[in-house]
Amino acid sequence: MHQEALERLSSFAPEVRRQALRELVEAGGPEPRSTDWVNMHLHSFFSFNGEGWSPSRIAWEAKCRGLYAVAICDFDVLQGLEEMFEAADLLRLRAAVGFESRTFFREYAAQEINSPGEPGVFYFMGMGFAAPPCAGSHAAAVLADMLERSHARNRTLIARINAGLRNVQVDYERDVLPLTPDRNATERHIVRAYHEKALAEFRGDSDTAAAFWTARLGGMDLRETCAQITDTNAFLDKLRGKLMKKGGLGYQQPDETTFPALDTVLAMVRECRAVPMSTWLDGASEGESDPERQLDLLLEKGVEAVNIIPDRNWNLKDPTERTRKIAELDRYVAAATARDLPINVGTECNKPGQRFVDDFGAEAMARHHAAFLHGAQIMVGHTRLRRWADLSYIDPDADEGGRARRNARFAAVGALPGPAADIRARLDAMGPEKARAYLMDSARARRWL
Repeated sequence: MHQEALERLSSFAPEVRRQALRELVEAGGPEPRSTDWVNMHLHSFFSFNGEGWSPSRIAWEAKCRGLYAVAICDFDVLQGLEEMFEAADLLRLRAAVGFESRTFFREYAAQEINSPGEPGVFYFMGMGFAAPPCAGSHAAAVLADMLERSHARNRTLIARINAGLRNVQVDYERDVLPLTPDRNATERHIVRAYHEKALAEFRGDSDTAAAFWTARLGGMDLRETCAQITDTNAFLDKLRGKLMKKGGLGYQQPDETTFPALDTVLAMVRECRAVPMSTWLDGASEGESDPERQLDLLLEKGVEAVNIIPDRNWNLKDPTERTRKIAELDRYVAAATARDLPINVGTECNKPGQRFVDDFGAEAMARHHAAFLHGAQIMVGHTRLRRWADLSYIDPDADEGGRARRNARFAAVGALPGPAADIRARLDAMGPEKARAYLMDSARARRWL
């Protein structure tokens, strides 16, 4: 019963997911030991999750593991927002919702930043959305354009790959979009479609499929490919590199027209009164070589927080690379902290095998744990104040006393435990002004009043 309900949590049918979560909660629900570990950057199946998990499944797993706070962050969409809040409320989780996208950073047009091999391309986020943009608004048009650009890139990518493969052809509408719950396909969906199409073409004979890929794609050894193709997850990663990444069959170098301008997406996030959030890779690129300069420029543009995926900065086998990347991580955290920028961290979980939550006990993580926890509290506090009190972290009247004091106020609201149903009902009924006072009073008392 439990396992079957877990599987239904990631059904493509929303009501099936909702019912499965209710059944799990009614059966007793998890009572884990609470931790102060967070994951504020998890992709759900509304873009791509390595385990195929929905926002409901992510919320359930976070509850089962005793996470302090959790946030979903899907590519180009906010499709999981309502479900995430509904699940988090039911499970009494601290939660937030954001999105991630690729943008073009005009001031760094000639430099590689955080998208390897692609000068000017900049991964960027918006965090702390309380609702999707209002219909008919400029922000809604920008968000819709981001998704349409993604569809256009996917279709042209498939056209280039189809032309090169000849024997194996994938149709975007028929073969790729059905792999998604709400028509937001990524490169990982596309590569899965090609893998499945090749196996179907050769009647499930993996050796013949391996021979096909070896013949069509350069730098592949037939014997090695025959051995690898049976490990689906590892093979899909390799195939993605050969088909879609730099030097691959379908790759096309992006330029300033490929992705929306950073300034456009940043303005859209601010219009929604969410938190514009820059992202950082590992400090190895020219564009990340001077974090102080980059952060000062982003602050001028209106960025309010930063995001890091720490696991790829310390969990490395090569000791020399590990030492160098930990030093860069320390430097970046210091630069963000010096500017009182909240730091958002997570593991993404957008490929199989990634950690569900960072190892905050690791030495490289432990020394920054307080900053990472504080960042999560701020995003949760902002989300609560937006949902019930019509107050955003980026509002001018929120900044009274400076950034550090604002951080402390929002973090105190985010540190409150997940509210019970009766408290949520009271907040819903209060109206923004009374809700704001209640949230702030509860934060000062460090408990729901």
